[in-house]
Amino acid sequence: MNSMLTPVLALIVLSLIVWIWMYATRVPAMQKAGLQPQEVRFPAALQQLPDAARQVADNYNHLMEQPTIFYALVFYIVLAGHSDQLHIYLAWAYVALRVVHSLVQGTVNIVSLRFSIFTLSTLVLMLMVGREVAALL
Repeated sequence: MNSMLTPVLALIVLSLIVWIWMYATRVPAMQKAGLQPQEVRFPAALQQLPDAARQVADNYNHLMEQPTIFYALVFYIVLAGHSDQLHIYLAWAYVALRVVHSLVQGTVNIVSLRFSIFTLSTLVLMLMVGREVAALL
């Protein structure tokens, strides 16, 4: 667990778990609604699915957005030789916050709570970036 790369693997595992969760909720919801796969070839057609199916899919999409910055940043830190214990703690904090964010969005989906968690994870990411920018100066 002393590697900067282990949190990357953990976030990838989370993304794949949410992918499974997404299809475990989406496929039955589509069947219940009588929707054929071709009928939902455009994302807007999925809006008729219940919230429980849509919010997990939204979370999967969110895991494909900001975490891409995290992945690139961690690889930069490792390749630049700047990996240290604080960066490792921050990387794990980012991943833990993304796990909590996924659980909140996939279950209760309280927007103010979800936004607070997202904001905290973004601040962790900004701190990691700030440390790298400071190392350049």
